[in-house]
Amino acid sequence: MKLIQRIEYINRLLSVVGTPDIKVITGIRRSGKSKLMDMFMERLKKENRKANVIHVNFNDPKSEPLAEYHALYDFVQKKYKQNVPNFVFIDEVQMCKGFEKAINGLHATEKFDIYITGSNAFLLSSDLSTLFTGRTFAIEMFPFSFVEFMRYYELTDIQGALDRYLKGGGMAGSYVYNNSTDKYKYIKDVFDTLVLRDIVKKYNIRNKVLLERLCDFLSDNISNITSLRSISDALTSSKVPVNDKTIGSYAGYLCNAFAFYKVRKYDIRGKKYLASQDKYYLGDHSFKYARLGTKNMDYGRAYENIVAIELLRRGYEIYAGFLYKKEIDFVALKKDEKIYIQVSDDISTESTFDREVSPLLKIHDAYPKMVIARTKHEPYQYEGIRIVDLAEWLSNRSIQ
Repeated sequence: MKLIQRIEYINRLLSVVGTPDIKVITGIRRSGKSKLMDMFMERLKKENRKANVIHVNFNDPKSEPLAEYHALYDFVQKKYKQNVPNFVFIDEVQMCKGFEKAINGLHATEKFDIYITGSNAFLLSSDLSTLFTGRTFAIEMFPFSFVEFMRYYELTDIQGALDRYLKGGGMAGSYVYNNSTDKYKYIKDVFDTLVLRDIVKKYNIRNKVLLERLCDFLSDNISNITSLRSISDALTSSKVPVNDKTIGSYAGYLCNAFAFYKVRKYDIRGKKYLASQDKYYLGDHSFKYARLGTKNMDYGRAYENIVAIELLRRGYEIYAGFLYKKEIDFVALKKDEKIYIQVSDDISTESTFDREVSPLLKIHDAYPKMVIARTKHEPYQYEGIRIVDLAEWLSNRSIQ
């Protein structure tokens, strides 16, 4: 399989080399965590030929004798070298029974710079402070961005590339297949493994049918405001008996595993978060097509999902904004920065243009406002609102 350098993730790892943190690479299954670790190790070896790089990959049968924490701890300790930087890389760490004891023990020696990856369902961000006594630094990996997709396929026409990315998505493992049927089969298998094996195993879920139905419902309703009650009612009407509490638990499991991202409502006028209803976005938009097909394409929702994941990839917190019963797709926050964003497929008609800009015009603070759509034109301003082409925005981080 062709590999490309995932530059932004490597730079983030380089920025924390030598810190006492336990570095944890997280993210959805098959997002490239192991490949990133391999690339980063090669980078370290090139930059410091004296560095002692200790690597354990539990996907390799040769590592089976280390799949118990005493053995892992002893193995790494024996590999230590004095007077040089010592790096420890452990891939699929959850396959070692009691791995947290080994990692905590190695970290306590203050001799090693430690990096680990693991199954997203068994190494959750919410679990890190419980598992490890030392401070952790988590780097969340996402599927390929639009820019990485273009780099992989060596594309230069951004509009044509976006048409391909819309259908193909960011799961790079599917790129080796030549036809869409095989691509979507791979993507569906990844998602099913994520749901049926990882989540079911971790949480001991008995009602697998309900979990699958919930996945299909959320996939079919990406970007829609949804409540636990509405989901429960919809599934009950489909003869799947369920209650709000179970739906809430299952949805939480799916978000913990990065299959979906939950976005809370934010009252712009009252400046408060609303807990009763949320939006859900898929970790990669291609999962919807792989599970539900492409016959009923809703481009607007797909584009909104792509923008949601790209905002998260760029380090923003995102919320669904509401003002005077009008919805703003995203309130994006990062430190002191705030941006109000509307996403649309087509704003070429006066009615659709007015529909997208009118909620933004009602916001009277000084923060930037933007409409991202398939304009296929250069960015322009409309009464203080920046109108930006989607492909241009995805391919250029400087456009705000």
